[in-house]
Amino acid sequence: MNPSPKSGSSLSGDGASTITALAIADLVSGELIGDGAISVSGVAPLDRALACHLSILSSARYAPMLASTGAGIVLIDPEFRDAPGGPPARIIVKQPLERLFSLLPRLYPETPLPPGVAATARIGKGATLGERVSIAEYAVIGRASKIGADCVIGAHSVVGEKATLGDGSRLWPGVTIYAGATLGKRVVIHSGARIGCDGFGYVFRDGAHSKIPHVGRCIIGDDVEIGANTTIDRGSIDDTVIGSGTKIDNLVHIAHNVRIGEKCLLMAQVGVAGSVTIGDGAILAGQAGISGHLSIGAGARLAAQAGVFGDIPAGETWSVYPARPHRDSLRASAAVFKLAGMIRRLEKLLEDSESK
Repeated sequence: MNPSPKSGSSLSGDGASTITALAIADLVSGELIGDGAISVSGVAPLDRALACHLSILSSARYAPMLASTGAGIVLIDPEFRDAPGGPPARIIVKQPLERLFSLLPRLYPETPLPPGVAATARIGKGATLGERVSIAEYAVIGRASKIGADCVIGAHSVVGEKATLGDGSRLWPGVTIYAGATLGKRVVIHSGARIGCDGFGYVFRDGAHSKIPHVGRCIIGDDVEIGANTTIDRGSIDDTVIGSGTKIDNLVHIAHNVRIGEKCLLMAQVGVAGSVTIGDGAILAGQAGISGHLSIGAGARLAAQAGVFGDIPAGETWSVYPARPHRDSLRASAAVFKLAGMIRRLEKLLEDSESK
């Protein structure tokens, strides 16, 4: 297939998309310097790029690499417009990293899965399937469940009885959606995730731990992405709710009755105990742990490995264990580092006083 004069892109023999420097400059509204006809079919960092790669320069730290890069095209921040180097084409544009992200779908187009239901899939009685759904081998769709239009269900995934998936949602292979869970539109769930399982709730009576029945729902909003091997419990007597636009990393645990607002970020190995409320736009970095029945305010930020035992006000940044305002934790750390020197001086004073 020859490149289209209008788009400047085509598909190569191996299925990779190629795109010209002229087309890239047009797409990112950048200034082209050099050969507009050169084409690339992938991305790579400056120090490992070949002539077939698009790369970026957005930080002074990497500016020296421009002189020796093998990249065919480089997106360059205006600050480094005149940096020495010889790529055949450079495109001057603000925020080159963001522009690169916008180009990735062009360079790496997804192959749409054909609609249809695999012969080995099992569809329960009363389940409804929207238009153009794709259900892969050995998937199980439970009784009376609802699968929206354009959904993709990966191999060996399970959608429980009376569960709902909104239009355009995707389950990668090996996902389990428990009975009664509700997913909004364009939700993406990666392999190994478990959505809507019972929470960890017991009452000790008659010499044994008696399980608390979980009758609440698990409700996932629109445009939520949930990482591999993450678990989100259903509510016990309330609902567990994940707000629209929230993104959850791999290996995160969200307990029963938790309510997470819109457009939050929860990173790897975060643990959220039961009945926690997290406001819109909050960010929880890796391995942060939240004790039960607390409130994390809108826009709050928790640093990696923060251990939270009290409410966090909106918009504040907290860190360390136990968590405290980040500036306070920095002061405390600085004081600890000074202790060794203070002790040495104190010991010397004691020695001097004893020798007199």
